[in-house]
Amino acid sequence: MINHDSIRADTVGEHSHVAGCTTCSHSHDHGEDHNHGAGQSTFKLFLPAFVSLILLLLGLAIDNAWFPVKAFSDHWVRLVWYAAAYLPVGFPVIREMFQAFSNKEIFSEFTLMTIATLGAFFIGEYPEGVAVMLFYTVGENFQSMAVRRAKGNIKALLDQRPDEVTILDNGSPRSIKAEQATIGQTIQLKPGDKLALDGELLSESAFFNTAALTGESKPDTKMQGDTVLAGMINLNTVALVRITTAYTDSKLSRIISLVQDATAQKAPTELFIRRFAKIYTPIVVLLALLITLLPALFVVDYVFNDWLYRALVFLVISCPCALVISIPLGYFGGIGAASRHGILFKGSNFLDTLANIRHVVMDKTGTLTQGVFKVQEVVISEGFNGAEVLRLANALESNSTHPVATAIHAHVGPVDESLQLEQVEEIAGHGLRAMVNGKSLLVGNFKLLDRFGIAYDVDANSITATVVALGYDGRFAGYLTIADQLKPDAAETVTQLEALGITPTMLSGDRSAVVRAVADTLGIADAYGDLLPEDKANKIKEMKASNITVAFVGDGVNDAPVIALSDVGIAMGGLGSDATIETADVVIQDDRPGKIPVAIRIGKSTRRIVWQNITMAFAVKAVVLILGAGGLANMWEAVFADVGVALLAIGNAIRIQRMKF
Repeated sequence: MINHDSIRADTVGEHSHVAGCTTCSHSHDHGEDHNHGAGQSTFKLFLPAFVSLILLLLGLAIDNAWFPVKAFSDHWVRLVWYAAAYLPVGFPVIREMFQAFSNKEIFSEFTLMTIATLGAFFIGEYPEGVAVMLFYTVGENFQSMAVRRAKGNIKALLDQRPDEVTILDNGSPRSIKAEQATIGQTIQLKPGDKLALDGELLSESAFFNTAALTGESKPDTKMQGDTVLAGMINLNTVALVRITTAYTDSKLSRIISLVQDATAQKAPTELFIRRFAKIYTPIVVLLALLITLLPALFVVDYVFNDWLYRALVFLVISCPCALVISIPLGYFGGIGAASRHGILFKGSNFLDTLANIRHVVMDKTGTLTQGVFKVQEVVISEGFNGAEVLRLANALESNSTHPVATAIHAHVGPVDESLQLEQVEEIAGHGLRAMVNGKSLLVGNFKLLDRFGIAYDVDANSITATVVALGYDGRFAGYLTIADQLKPDAAETVTQLEALGITPTMLSGDRSAVVRAVADTLGIADAYGDLLPEDKANKIKEMKASNITVAFVGDGVNDAPVIALSDVGIAMGGLGSDATIETADVVIQDDRPGKIPVAIRIGKSTRRIVWQNITMAFAVKAVVLILGAGGLANMWEAVFADVGVALLAIGNAIRIQRMKF
C-alpha cells in the first residue's frame, strides 16, 4: 500500500511536506486520506508487496515451466493471474493518481507509474508491469520508514510533557490534567516523573535529566529557588515545584512550537527541486509520447509495441522520487540531528545559510561569559568607613535588577532596611543616585562621577574588570571591581570556529578595556566595547555591506534587533530573553557557545549530503534515460534507476543522524 503522504510531518505541522514529493502536493487538501503508513506496523506496511511478490514469483515459475500449469497457456488466465499480482501494489497508486487529478495535479509520479505499468500490460509484458509497481511500492515503503526514523528525535521531544500532574491540595496529593494546573500551585514530582510545567524548585535540591531541552545526558543539580523547566525528569527523591508559568507558555511549549514551524521555511535547494519537478514531469511524458510515435516517420521496420516499450522504460526511469524525497529528508534529518544536540533550527533554509557563514559575531555577557558577576576587589578611599560605604551602596543597588546589583548584594549581604533613601533616580547609561541623611550617594560608572563633578585619582581605563564607582557627600568614596566568569567551552568555541575558516568577532556594551581583556583571553582579534544596541547594528551592517554572510549570537533583549538584522540569528535559549528567542533563527537550549560550531558543522554536512544526492540522481538517471530511449535498457534497469537510486539517496540522507559533530 502506498503511503506517500505518511512522510508528511504529521507531528510537526499539518501541511508542512517535510519529505513529500512536489508531484504529490495534492495532499494539502485531503492529506488525511493519504496518511496510510504513519501508524502501521512494518508487517502491515509490507503485506501488500509480499502478496504481490509471491504471486509474481509463482507466475514466473509457471511461465518458465518450473511448475507447469496447463491452464496458464490460456492468455486470459495468465492475464488474470498477473492482474491479481498487480492489484495489491497497483491499486493504491492508481487511486492516488485520481486523487491528484481532483486537485489539478495531472503529472504526478503516480501518473508516470500507472502509465508505465498499464502500458506494460497492454503490450503483454505482464511480469515486468507487476515487477515495476512492486519495486516502486517497496521503495516507497522504505522511504516512509526512513522518514519515520528521521522524525524520531523530534517525536521524542514532542512526547515529553505528561498529560497529568500531581499537585498538593492542602497538603494532600491530587492528580489533575496538566493544562488545568495554574500558576502558584505546587507540583509533587516523584523520582522518574517528568515535569509538565515550568516552575521554581521548593525542595532543598534535586537531580534532573535535562536531555529533552539541552541534548545533554549528564544530570543537572538544581538547588532551592532554581528554575526548573517542563520536560526535565526528576531522578532521585520526591521534589516539590511551585508553578511559575502557564502550561502553554512553558519553555518546552515554545520549543515544540519552533519545531512545528521549522519545516515551513524551505531551503533554496529544496524549493528549486520542487519547482524543477513541476516542469520536468510533463516534459518527460511528452518525450515518452514522442519516443513512441515519432520513429514511425523515420524507421522503416517500425513496430509500435517495441517503441512503446522503450517509452515505458523511459517513464519509469524519469520518476523524480530520488530527488523530491531524499532532498527534503536530508534537511529534515539535519533538523533532527540538531535537535538531538539541543539546537533548534526554525527552518531548513537556515541550515543552508549557516553552512555558508564566514563571520560569527558574539555578544559577551551571557554568551561567552556566564552572566554571573562576583565582586573581585573593594577599594575604599581614605577617610571613609568601608563597611558603611558598602552598606549604603547595597541599599541603593537593591532598587536595580542589573547583574551588578546582584553581585553587590551577594557580597555585602542583606539590605539594611533602616536606611532611608530619598529621591532615588536611575540615570540611563550611568548608574543610580539617591539622597541619604541629606547627603548625595552615587553608585555607577565613572561617567556618573564626571556628571556630578566629583574628582577621582583612578585611571578607569587601566582596570580590566567591570568597575562600580562610589561617590558620597560630593567626594570619591572608592570603587568595586566586578568580574564575570568565562564559560568553560568559550575558548574552545573560538578555536573551532577558526578551524572552520570562520572569523569570530565580539561586540559588547561593556567597557572596552574589559572587552579587550576577555577577547585576548579567548584569542579573538576583533572585539569592540562601549557599544549601544544601535552601534552593534551598525557593525553588522558594515560587515554585510562587504557581502559576507554574518551570524550573530546573543541572549539579551537588546540583542534582538541585531539578531534580526544578521543573516542567521542565534539565541541562547536558557538565559535568553523571550524576545531574542522569538527573533532568532537558531536557538541553543543549554547556552553553551560550543554548540555554535556544532550547528555550523551540521549545516555543512546537510548541504554536502543534499548535493551528493542531486549529483548521483541526475547522473544515473541521465545515463539510463539515454540507454532506455535507444532500446539498450529494459524495465529492470529502469527499476534500478528509479527505486534503486531513490533508496541509495535516502540511505545517504539518513547518515546525518549517525554522524558525530
